[in-house]
Amino acid sequence: MAKVLLVEDNEMNRDMLSRRLMRKGHDIILAVDGEQGVAMAADERPDLVLMDMSLPVIDGWEATRRIKADAATRHIPIIALTAHAMAGDREKAIAAGCDDYDTKPVELTRLLGKIEALLGRGGQT
Repeated sequence: MAKVLLVEDNEMNRDMLSRRLMRKGHDIILAVDGEQGVAMAADERPDLVLMDMSLPVIDGWEATRRIKADAATRHIPIIALTAHAMAGDREKAIAAGCDDYDTKPVELTRLLGKIEALLGRGGQT
């Protein structure tokens, strides 16, 4: 299965989502802030990044821009995750370089469909 980088500062969200994704067969690596997420994307070269947008050190918007600005990591699909689903957030996430967008609390079936679609394994968007 896929190596997924989960960039999430909330320990409860990080633990819950990583366990659910591991049960689906994904290899999960974790980052707790945007700066660590950028570094781990470069070092680990995951197949996909799940990026919380409200992060300490650098936020998910800036972390996404940095990952997409680097020739070595720009090909990695990024799904924005946010609890602050406001009008225009999806467009803002896409403009920052995210390939898709999902809201929290995460609905696992919907998120898995987006992950599979971005990894080119079918599924729904």
